[in-house]
Amino acid sequence: MNIRSLTRGDGVVIGAAVLLFIASFLKLYSVSGFTVDTTGWTNLGVGLGIYLGGVIGAALIVVGRCLPQPRQVVGLDLGTVGVAFTVLTAWITFWSLVDVPEGASAGAGTILGFIAALILAGAAIATPLVPALKAALVGAPKPPTPQPYGGQPQGGYGYPGAGQPGQPGQPYGAQPAQQGQPFGGQPSQQQPQSSTPPPQQPSQDFSPFWFAVPVARPLFSEDGAQSPIAELAPGTWYLAVEQRGAALVAQTQDGRRGVLQDTSGIQRG
Repeated sequence: MNIRSLTRGDGVVIGAAVLLFIASFLKLYSVSGFTVDTTGWTNLGVGLGIYLGGVIGAALIVVGRCLPQPRQVVGLDLGTVGVAFTVLTAWITFWSLVDVPEGASAGAGTILGFIAALILAGAAIATPLVPALKAALVGAPKPPTPQPYGGQPQGGYGYPGAGQPGQPGQPYGAQPAQQGQPFGGQPSQQQPQSSTPPPQQPSQDFSPFWFAVPVARPLFSEDGAQSPIAELAPGTWYLAVEQRGAALVAQTQDGRRGVLQDTSGIQRG
């Protein structure tokens, strides 16, 4: 699960669900001159069917948003089922507020429950439609401080990784020149070969850059196989090391390379 995929609308849904749960412990009605201790949990049908039903709906919406792949219940998306729960809760609490028993008045539990349920249902419906609510709840981290390609960025991961530090000012994949030797000359001592094979050289007109994906996207093998080798998560910066048409060859934190076929909407660092 990736909490960075949550939106501002999901934050409103979570807050309204907490408010609805608190309202279930407050008095539903008040009668002048009498002490009435009826709450949402006095009758389990009210507590479980109305108040907790709205909380369950909010949980389904949030869980469905965090999962990398959509999950379905009896053919319906989790988010759709959650929205239905919230709308039903708002509908029932509205009529509970209107149809107050004779001689009584609506208590804090009924009033606050209706307000929370109304906000909950409104946010659940409006989130996919209102741009302000579709914005990310937790923003993506800032890209690392720009450094020469191959250097280790502060607070992030670098390419190619531990044991193969790059040298500033050199092209990607080039071997550092030994001090005291003229350019192109043969070193006096053979340098030990790295056990890691050198990465494929990018095209001459391509400059490596950091990027983040807006939603979770699969990373496919460079040999053309259509089985994903990793999944890129929103909110994490990855290094694009090569471009192949509309696709990018990306480097993950654990050193794996693969092809990102869907590059629409990516954020460059």
